[in-house]
Amino acid sequence: MSKSTDCDFLVVGAGMAGASLAAVLSAHARVMVVEAEDRPGYHATGRSAAFWTESYGGPQVQPLTTASGPWLQQHGFLTPRGALTLAREGEVDALDAFAGEFRAVGVRVETLGRDEIERHLPGVSAQWQRAAFEPDCCDIDVAGLHAHYLAAMRKGGAQLRLQAPLVRAVREGAGWRVELASGAEIRCTTLVNAAGAWADEVAQRAGIAPLGIQPMRRTVAQLRTVPAASASLPLVLDIGGDFYFKPENGRLWLSPHDETPSAPCDAAPEEIDVALAIDRFQQVVDWRIEAVEHRWAGLRSFAPDRLPVFGRDPVEPQFAWFAGQGGFGIQTAPAAAMLAAAQLLEKDLPDIVRGVDAGIYSPDRFAGRN
Repeated sequence: MSKSTDCDFLVVGAGMAGASLAAVLSAHARVMVVEAEDRPGYHATGRSAAFWTESYGGPQVQPLTTASGPWLQQHGFLTPRGALTLAREGEVDALDAFAGEFRAVGVRVETLGRDEIERHLPGVSAQWQRAAFEPDCCDIDVAGLHAHYLAAMRKGGAQLRLQAPLVRAVREGAGWRVELASGAEIRCTTLVNAAGAWADEVAQRAGIAPLGIQPMRRTVAQLRTVPAASASLPLVLDIGGDFYFKPENGRLWLSPHDETPSAPCDAAPEEIDVALAIDRFQQVVDWRIEAVEHRWAGLRSFAPDRLPVFGRDPVEPQFAWFAGQGGFGIQTAPAAAMLAAAQLLEKDLPDIVRGVDAGIYSPDRFAGRN
């Protein structure tokens, strides 16, 4: 690496994506992380109701989730929860297909009838006739995981600059000259785009063609219910993707599973989405809602094919993507960071991701973009 640079890798974004990747890279190279906000993880990371569920994100995301599980468990970031995916009578074929698809790749999925559903979810409406149960689903300590990565990157010598939006990046010699809003300049060999909802915008500021990464608003409301949400309640979803809810400290976190296209922003919940979530919840169980105590929204960002994008840009290899993690970026963070770091450092894949097909996440699949 050139000694004239301030760092080997400049990572844009200090949410879960940027922090996890910087933590792995910093053990091998000089790393700097720049974050536009006054604290890391302000947007998507800090607003996540994250869970570790192997089926979430689909079969091509599942290898990253499964690979991340043992690491998350070993480091104490998982708490057993279980996931119950409900189906109405007309949705049984879709449920069976879902269960079969994930069983085929080694995910534990049990098919439940009506009596078993009621044992997991007291008061469930009669319309829900079948369910798939994933016993290995866990809650994730999001704040703890993010703090772990921030500490690990500091231990590795990575520098973190807050309130440091990237204004422009210009190719110079073997690397980049990066201008920050403060007027400061940083020189780096490789510019890494881990900017979440702002990923395409950061690319354009560096003169790189965007990938079409679209932020989507996701709404969550915290409810006080009668009966109160039991700590043993599983994560409850439906096969049609219309809602999910889970207990949290005696309250219920409920989402209408919305995906509303949004510009990159400090997302706020819309009353219509909260009302929609409540309406759907009332069709699931006969519980009484006493109060909506809190509501919030975050942005989940997807590439056009809804798969994450990891690796060097096919046109400008000194620019790397670590973006498009959608709603599964936290549950896949350990494996994704190790996979992407190995690629950037040109090292062999570590054991945790050796069986993962890295090619399906490569930006090369967008090589023909304008």
